[in-house]
Amino acid sequence: MQFILCNMKRSILFVLCCLLSVALSAQTAKYSNAFLSLGVGARGLSMANSMVAISDDVTSAYWNPAGLGRMSQKLQLSAMHAEYFAGISKYDYAGIAYKVDSTSTVAFSYIRFGVDNIMNTTELIDNQGNIDYDKISYFSSADNAFLLSYAYNFKKVQGLSVGGNVKIVRRKIGKFAGAWGFGLDLGVQFHRKGWQVGAFLQDATSTFNAWNYTLSDQVKEVFIQTGNEIPENSLEVTLPQLVLGGAKYVEFGKGFNATFALNADFTFDGRRDDILSTKVFSFNPHFGMEFAYKKIVAIRAGIGNFQRETDFDNKRKVTCQINLGIGVNIKDIVAIDYAFTDVGDVSVALYSHIFSLRIGIDSFSKLKKKNKIQNALTE
Repeated sequence: MQFILCNMKRSILFVLCCLLSVALSAQTAKYSNAFLSLGVGARGLSMANSMVAISDDVTSAYWNPAGLGRMSQKLQLSAMHAEYFAGISKYDYAGIAYKVDSTSTVAFSYIRFGVDNIMNTTELIDNQGNIDYDKISYFSSADNAFLLSYAYNFKKVQGLSVGGNVKIVRRKIGKFAGAWGFGLDLGVQFHRKGWQVGAFLQDATSTFNAWNYTLSDQVKEVFIQTGNEIPENSLEVTLPQLVLGGAKYVEFGKGFNATFALNADFTFDGRRDDILSTKVFSFNPHFGMEFAYKKIVAIRAGIGNFQRETDFDNKRKVTCQINLGIGVNIKDIVAIDYAFTDVGDVSVALYSHIFSLRIGIDSFSKLKKKNKIQNALTE
């Protein structure tokens, strides 16, 4: 009995926290759609998200859609899975990109961050105090994003590409609340003689989430008894965020090379605990580097997520997050990347081990031709 009552209280508190956070974000919208700031792909995570100027594969749809134009293969697929809080929260990404011709590339990406199998005991005990275990159910609290991307390479200006995303957001808290959102992202990249620059305007038109609440009388009663306002259908707005970046590619000879990337994030939704914050904007830098041998293996590191925190003695200090990673490319067909990171540092949990996979489909045809030639020579 005590176990059931304890779970019931936890479930109600969880629903309250979720709905209250939604109500508050509708007013401030400072961290609206925050799950879209975590990053995708172990390469980008290990380099502290310093990808706006150097992204050149299927994951560019997330980092900077203009980078899709630099994709070296006809078709690419990528996937990543990560977990928070000992597996309670799941973070998943999958993407596919297709190079239509030398100037145009299209892509589709799916991102999900959610908590599943949450026990709902809000209807376990009725008004007379009777317990009905059949009333126990389970629900999920999940944020979903769908990105339809397009990139274009300019023929007259070599190295210049532009791109954009049409973004659809679906957020749902069981049967209690749900929202549909829509927004646009815009990006540009330019590279020449090893120098690379990029800019990405996320939520360029602002992203609008329309929330709809479906609360039972019992849940409303809980809100009233706990002194909370019953949430109403509302519109949540995610303001634009600008990411600027530059990078340098250096060759050392004998196949060894390195890439150094520096990014700067600018938000315009009020003061944050970033390294520089004003009433108009907040600024946060992050730096990443990659040392590689040809396209076979790479070692990566990054530093970012600088935050101003208040210590126990009320002294302000600056903290940061250091990430590490490696990558292995097998015959330019399968790329496996690993990152040792806190995945956005959204909690005080320990660092996580993140793996991502990328497959280049058009390389199979090249490998098939190569095998035919080798077979013909051996016969």
